[in-house]
Amino acid sequence: MKRKNWKHLTLLFTLTAAVGMVAAGCGNNNTASGSNAGNSGGAAETAAPAEAAVVTLGLLPSIDAIPFIIAHEQGFDKEHNVNLDIQTFKSAKDRDVAFQAGKVEGISADLVAISIYNEAGLDVKITSTTTGEFDLLTGNDDIQDVKDLKGKTVILSKNTSTQYTVAMMLKQAGLSEADITVSEVPQIPTRLELLKNKKADAAVLPEPFVTMGTTSGLRVLSSTHTAGVNPFVFAFPQSVIDAKPQAIRDMYAAYDDAVAYMKSHDQSEYIDLIIEEVGYPETLKDQITVPAYEPAVQVDVKEVEAAFAWARETGLLTKDIAPEDVISDVQFGK
Repeated sequence: MKRKNWKHLTLLFTLTAAVGMVAAGCGNNNTASGSNAGNSGGAAETAAPAEAAVVTLGLLPSIDAIPFIIAHEQGFDKEHNVNLDIQTFKSAKDRDVAFQAGKVEGISADLVAISIYNEAGLDVKITSTTTGEFDLLTGNDDIQDVKDLKGKTVILSKNTSTQYTVAMMLKQAGLSEADITVSEVPQIPTRLELLKNKKADAAVLPEPFVTMGTTSGLRVLSSTHTAGVNPFVFAFPQSVIDAKPQAIRDMYAAYDDAVAYMKSHDQSEYIDLIIEEVGYPETLKDQITVPAYEPAVQVDVKEVEAAFAWARETGLLTKDIAPEDVISDVQFGK
């Protein structure tokens, strides 16, 4: 037990040091932007206004990344005087490493990650919810329902919203996490390959890997939608919110423009971009269904409460942190 506590404390210290790096990186970005503003002029200003702020985003290859990608590729960010520098990562852990190193400012995250950051003393705030989905897939013919997972092996990433999602699904089926064997695999593509090769009984996956799995014969047992769970959020350190409040608001204006664009244009006009950036195979072009995205909104307080309650049960969160403590009003009221 002492060794576990020490390991956890070491993690918290590591995260605390990392946020300082994030804050430092933000300060440097602002200084550079201000310097460029003083040296630009003429036609250059018309093409790319010197005062336009760069906001670096860390995204996962999943459907909640699509509006941000469309916003950048269609130039909606430039129209709102912000430049979205998008970086994608294969796993939440890879994303977090970049975030902690100050290489990205805003991240597509989950409520469990928010609890862990703030447990570590990092002032990371939710700026909105996002449109995401996790599905629980199986290739085992003996498993027809979530309740059939008792005694089975499930692939997920521990201490993330994938574990939280499975916990909620199991609870609704009258089971608990103790009723399954967890196989931790952070890399999303690897989870799919292991499941297809029958190295586990079930796995939690986002799109496009759900479509890739179902077209190869896997079946969906449950999803965040059917389970009524929505842990998907977007977040920034408070230091970035303080340094770039208008840039963040401009980012959301571009996001909403991207949503409007997808509603008013046929999917065929932007599906190639999604295939390229999110990772759908070209062969599944006709099977892809893009969600009916809505303009960005703030997270539901009840979702934060439920996720934080689970984080406390698992020992990830020990501090008395209320939803209001982690929700920013930079774009939406609390």
